[in-house]
Amino acid sequence: MRLLPFSELPDFMRTEEVRPYYDILSRKKKSLVLKRIVDFTAALLLILLLIIPMLLIAVLIKLSSKGPVIYKQVRVTTYGKQFRIWKFRTMYVGADKQGELTHSEDDRITKVGKFLRKFRLDELPQIFHVLSGKMSIVGTRPEVPRYVDAYTPEMMATLLMPAGVTSLASIMFKDEAELLEKTSDVDKEYIEVILPQKMAYNLKYISRFGFRRDIYLIFKTVIEVLK
Repeated sequence: MRLLPFSELPDFMRTEEVRPYYDILSRKKKSLVLKRIVDFTAALLLILLLIIPMLLIAVLIKLSSKGPVIYKQVRVTTYGKQFRIWKFRTMYVGADKQGELTHSEDDRITKVGKFLRKFRLDELPQIFHVLSGKMSIVGTRPEVPRYVDAYTPEMMATLLMPAGVTSLASIMFKDEAELLEKTSDVDKEYIEVILPQKMAYNLKYISRFGFRRDIYLIFKTVIEVLK
């Protein structure tokens, strides 16, 4: 990926809080280029390897409930750009109108959807976003715009890099659905408690960014999913 000059960043990112993280990444331009090469190559190989399993998942979704196979939702990635993230649909059509966050016992999730979520198979279509450069294999999980609006100035530093299919925060908060199940106000709990903790991990990832650490987080994600 190409890191923009600091003077060309969006106004909301040209701040004293973002500058230290920018300076860290600006010293690792070779690692950023290598990251993009690996992302593109890995995404291409994964698409070739997983195209048949993804077609089978699509058939299961279509047979088990009415609606489209792919669920699309607006998320935020590099420099605050918005894009429509792709996931295999795991909820009944229209379920997101009742709220975007889900918990482990959410009755809006289909039977097939529960299986897909358990092993994170619903995220597979995002490989195509990695291929196009909208996302990276490892990075900050992209949030919906209204949660980005709740970011502190320092949190905006996470938008210096492409959104990730997996992240350090995703690993540490793999039981997020169970945590949200215990609260009566899911949105408030997420914005005031969970989001700040997740963003602390995301900022830690940027401050320690390196190619070898990305490889470690990929393997760590696979291990956690298999558990």
